[in-house]
Amino acid sequence: MKIKFKMSLPLFMVATVFLACNVVAQQKKATSITLTNAAEIALTDKAVSIKRNSIDASLNQKGFPLLTYNGVVVPSQVNDLDGDGKWDELFLATNFAAKETKTIQLSWVKKAPQFPIRTSVRFGKREAKNLPVQPATEEILLANQVHKKLGFQKYQTDGPTWENDKIGFRHYLDGRNAKDVFGKKVSAITPENVGINSEGAVEDNYHTMWDWGRDIFPVGNSAGLGGYALLVGDEINRLGIITTDTLNNIEKTTFKIVAEGSENSVLRYTYQNWLVSGNQYQVKETTSIWPGMYGYKNTVSLEGLKGNEMLLIALSNINNQKPLNIVEAGNFICLIQHDNLGYNREWIMGTAIIVPKKGFKGYMEAPKTGQLTNSYLAKFAVENNETISYYPIAAWELSTDKNFKDSSYFNQYVINLAQQLSTEITITIN
Repeated sequence: MKIKFKMSLPLFMVATVFLACNVVAQQKKATSITLTNAAEIALTDKAVSIKRNSIDASLNQKGFPLLTYNGVVVPSQVNDLDGDGKWDELFLATNFAAKETKTIQLSWVKKAPQFPIRTSVRFGKREAKNLPVQPATEEILLANQVHKKLGFQKYQTDGPTWENDKIGFRHYLDGRNAKDVFGKKVSAITPENVGINSEGAVEDNYHTMWDWGRDIFPVGNSAGLGGYALLVGDEINRLGIITTDTLNNIEKTTFKIVAEGSENSVLRYTYQNWLVSGNQYQVKETTSIWPGMYGYKNTVSLEGLKGNEMLLIALSNINNQKPLNIVEAGNFICLIQHDNLGYNREWIMGTAIIVPKKGFKGYMEAPKTGQLTNSYLAKFAVENNETISYYPIAAWELSTDKNFKDSSYFNQYVINLAQQLSTEITITIN
């Protein structure tokens, strides 16, 4: 199997690459985009989404919408979020001083510059045990195709991984639907061959320390960091199964990489006919990651609710021996833990979930045995097709920022991040 490596381009080379892209061709009259941070706080790598129809009313403009600020090219990317073959979002992650307004120029060029790669998705699969793993961008998993039933692990790293310049994560697509953490020691994107050996076979080599880092978070039968479940009455119902089960409680799971780019990577899951207490639920989930943040954004919606359910968002507490810290910040509630949370309590790390105040009904603890264990579970009252977005956060003592060894530093980081996430950027286009 040919192994690819994603290399980050130094920032000082962006302008050079830009000049090589024949950007003077097909230029249109420049559009002025004003971005305003009205808050009293600075914003780091603030995600900004500009809808295509706000800058291209006909949706027929050809080429790439290039952004420049004070004559310097601003890294950005276009995303096709609805899968119709045409991009519908211009995405960037940029810094703002407190109360800062930026006026950015937009012009159309034939080809997008090659920006430094700061986010990535890795997904590979095999259809038989004796076949090598092949890169893939989508998957359909039926209820009887889970790991235990197949007799082999179909997926590289048990499912897709996503990362930015700070931290990485993985989703157990094999039916368990838990979410795990890759601790990174470098800002560069990790190699494509993590989770496979030289013959292209699935191999658990990511629980060994490498120059880039390793898998650091014990998950067990929890839902991991940011997984979720449904509370019906007093019963906790896991989305999916545990590793010893041979039949999923979800009839059909669909996964797709929606976007993978320098500034943003997006993954989407749909769970069709999730069987819970005799009822069937339809679930949609979107995962998005951008640079600068020790975490990712997860958005979930459910259909088929009868009115007696609560959504549970999970924070695995395996190895935690200290009290949970709960703090309000901006529009969010932060559930924070900091301890020797790594494998065998080997590393100090902090994990948290930043969840919205709206609908928050407190939290409960999962039992020590059963289908979903060892977790703090934030409870939410939700309605059919209502979306809820939250942010799982993780950092360890070997991060590029070594201050995360200190609990107060991690707590303050989470609180500051929640305040930044609460801040909306005003977009004005002329």
